[in-house]
Amino acid sequence: EVQFVESGGGLVQPGGSLRLSCAASGFTFSAESMSWARQTPRKGLEWVASISSDGGGTTYTDSVKGRFTISRDNTRNTLYLQMNRLQFEDAGVYYCVRGFHRTLPLRGQGTQVTVSS
Repeated sequence: EVQFVESGGGLVQPGGSLRLSCAASGFTFSAESMSWARQTPRKGLEWVASISSDGGGTTYTDSVKGRFTISRDNTRNTLYLQMNRLQFEDAGVYYCVRGFHRTLPLRGQGTQVTVSS
């Protein structure tokens, strides 16, 4: 069974940083592209970033380019999202998703990011 456990969210002030993690199981992680998606009050479910299976290729939605970095550790079956210079609009629940440029299906509980001064 495919499972994801997202963690690392929390409360941060605008301009702050967080590092999200997603522990994956139930499939061959190293063979799959992966994505981060987020659910926000303003935009609903939104794709954020994707990474190729070997980590050599990444892509981002325009609003996070230059601020977020997606990465992975295939030895640990773990996906990461480093988020810097966080903005109010980044607040929401973040999910990892199997596949490239995907927002569905969501198989984890997500991790809440709150941006507040």
